[in-house]
Amino acid sequence: MERKIKELPRTLLHGGDYNPDQWLDRPDILAEDIRLMKEAHVNCASLGIFAWSKLEPEEGVYDLDWLGEIIDRLYENGIYTILATPTAALPHWMSEKYVEVRQMLSNGLRKYPGERHNFCASSPVMREKMRGINSALSRRFGQHPGVIAWHISNEYAGCGGDHMDGACYCPLCQEHFREWLKKRYGTLDNLNHAWWTGFWSNTFTDWKQIHAPSAMGENRLHGLKLDWKRFTSDQLLDFCKEEIAAVRQYSDRPAVTNFMGMFYPLNYFKWAKTLDLVSYDNYQPWHATEDDVPTAMYASMGHTLTRSLKKQPFLLMESTPSLVSWMPKCSLMRPGMQALSSLQAVACGSDSVQYFQWRKSRGSCEKYHGAVVDHKNGGNTRVFRDVASLGERLKKIAPSVLGTCNQPKAAIVFDWENWWAVEGAEAVTNPFGYDRRWLPFYQAFWRLGIDVDIVDMEDPLEGYSLVVAPYNYMYRGNYIETVKDYVAKGGTYVTTCWSGEVDDSDLCFLDRHPLGDVLGIRTEEIDVSPAYVHNQISWQGKDYAIRELCALVHAETAEVLGVYEKDFYAGYPALTKNNYGEGEAYFIASENDDAFLLDFLGYLAERTGSGSSLRVNGELPYGVTVNERRPVESSASGEVASAETEKGSLWFVQNFNSGSATMDFAERYRDIETGEIIEGKKELTGYQCLILEQA
Repeated sequence: MERKIKELPRTLLHGGDYNPDQWLDRPDILAEDIRLMKEAHVNCASLGIFAWSKLEPEEGVYDLDWLGEIIDRLYENGIYTILATPTAALPHWMSEKYVEVRQMLSNGLRKYPGERHNFCASSPVMREKMRGINSALSRRFGQHPGVIAWHISNEYAGCGGDHMDGACYCPLCQEHFREWLKKRYGTLDNLNHAWWTGFWSNTFTDWKQIHAPSAMGENRLHGLKLDWKRFTSDQLLDFCKEEIAAVRQYSDRPAVTNFMGMFYPLNYFKWAKTLDLVSYDNYQPWHATEDDVPTAMYASMGHTLTRSLKKQPFLLMESTPSLVSWMPKCSLMRPGMQALSSLQAVACGSDSVQYFQWRKSRGSCEKYHGAVVDHKNGGNTRVFRDVASLGERLKKIAPSVLGTCNQPKAAIVFDWENWWAVEGAEAVTNPFGYDRRWLPFYQAFWRLGIDVDIVDMEDPLEGYSLVVAPYNYMYRGNYIETVKDYVAKGGTYVTTCWSGEVDDSDLCFLDRHPLGDVLGIRTEEIDVSPAYVHNQISWQGKDYAIRELCALVHAETAEVLGVYEKDFYAGYPALTKNNYGEGEAYFIASENDDAFLLDFLGYLAERTGSGSSLRVNGELPYGVTVNERRPVESSASGEVASAETEKGSLWFVQNFNSGSATMDFAERYRDIETGEIIEGKKELTGYQCLILEQA
C-alpha cells in the first residue's frame, strides 16, 4: 500500500542550511547556535546536505548519533529539521575504491574525486551506496517528530559533467542511452527517420553504433543532441526517484529537492511530477547597478516558475541574507533589501524563507559566503538583526498567508525541450537565446503588476483567459490540439515568429504552419534584421522599434493590426489577429521592444480580464509591482482552511527602488501588519513591501 505523505507544519518556515558536522569539536558553538536561532525566530533547519563522510566515515559503518543529538536538540527548542540525503558530494573512500562512480568526460577521461554532483547516475555501485545511507537515515529518523521533510540531494547537476549538466559519458551511460532510445523509438528505422540520418550518411544499422554527441564524434545531428539532453535529465531523475524510494521505506515525510530556476540541463516540469514539494535556490546580483528592477524581475521569474511547476506553494530553500562569494563583484545587500527580496518569494507563492547558510564556514570555497551568523560578533551584526526582524514579521503574517496561493488568469509557455531544440537549430542566430528572448514577455507582466503562471506544452490551458507562447520553435505532444481546443472554446492565444517550425523529433513541418488555421496566416521566411535598418512597427497610432527578428508572413483570414515600415518587407503584416471558434489568436511577427510588449500585453490583459485585481489609479510607478495570493482549498501542507479562518486576497505591493515611489489606490485597503487603512495616494519608501487586504 502506498504510504500517505505527512503534511508540513502549518507555519511559514524560517531558517536555512545548518552544518553542525563542521563544528562537532566545538560544543560551545553548537549551544550558541540554538540560542541565536531562537533569538532570530528560526523554526527550521536543513541538515546533512554535504555530510556523507561524517555519516558514513567508512564503507558500511554509519555514525548517526551526532546527527540524532542535533535533531533532538533542535526539536526540543521548537526548530524543525528538513533532513537531506547526502549524495551531492561523495566521500573519498568511495570514489577512490569504486572508480565507476565517478563521471567520465566526453573525451573518455574519468574525473578525479572531489567537487559536487560528481557521480555517475548509471553506476550500480553508486545506487547501492546511496540506498544504504538513505535507508539508514530513514530507519533512524524517518518518524522523528522533528523531521518534517526529506531534502533529496542538493541542486542536482549543479556542478558536474562537461558543461555543468551532470552528464556522464562512461560505457554504462552510453548503454543506458541506447536502451532509452529503444524505448522511445522501438526500431532503428523509426530512429533513423526521426533523426533524419540520411544527412551526411549517418544511417545507423546497429544500436551499438550510437554514441553520445561529443567533439570526438558526431555533434551535428540535431535529433541525437536533443535526445541526449532528454536522456541526461531523465537519467538523473531516475536516480532521484530511487533516492526517494529509499527514504520512503521507513518514512512518510514529503520529498523535496532544490531547483535553480531556468536551469538549462534539467526539465523541471518533468521532475516536479516526482516530488511532493518543490523548492528554489534564489541568488541574485542585487545592487550590481544603480537599478535593481531588472534583477527583481528576474528573481520574480524564478519564484514564479517554481510555483507554477505544481501550481501550489513552494519553499524558498536557499537565499543569501547578505552576499554571495562567487560573483565577479560580491556586494552586500543594502538595508531593506534582505526583507524585500525574502518577502518577494512569499508574494510569489513561497511558504518559507530560508538561507544559505546559518553559520559561515571557517574554511574552503564558501567561507565568505553570506550567512546569518558571521565569523565574529555572534548576534551583534546588522545581518543578524535583519534576519531576526524578518523572522518576527513572518510569524505575524503567517496566519493570513497560509492557505493562500497565487492563482493567475494569464500564462506564459516556457518549454525545456523546446529550449534544448531551438538552441541547437543552427539557424537565425547561434545560439538563439530562447531564455533571453522569452524573458521580456514575463517582465512586461511584472511591470503591469499581473501574476502569471509559467506552463509547458504538456500543461492544460483551461482556466486561463490569456496564454502567451513566445518562440515555440518545437511543437511536441498534443500541443497543437490543446491550443486549437483552447482557442475554439474562447481563449486568447498569442504566439510569435520562430514558432511551429519543428515536431518533437526536431523535424521541420512541411506545407504550412501547424496552427495556420488558428492564426489565420501563412508563414514564409524569417530575417535577422541588420542593426543599421532600424525597422519599426506601428500599432494603434504608436511606433515601436524592432529589435532583431522579422518573420515574413501573409494574412489569410487574419486581420492585420500592424505592418513593417521599412526594408524590402515594408507593408508586410507584423501583428495579426484571427478569430477562431469562440476565441482569438494573435501572431507577433517581429521581435519588438519593451514598450510594445508593455502596451500590447496590457491591452490584452484588460481585454481578457486577466489583469491585477488591485485597483489603482493610473499606471504602477517604475520598479513597483504587485502579487496577489488568494485563498485556496488547501495549503501546500494539504490542510483545508476552516470556516473560522476564511480569508480574502492578499496583495503584496513591492517597491524595488532605493528611493520612494507613490501609489494611488482606487479602493480602501488595510495593511495587515500595522492595521493602517490605505486609500488614495500612498508613498512607499525605498525597498518597502506592503501586504494589504480589502478594508
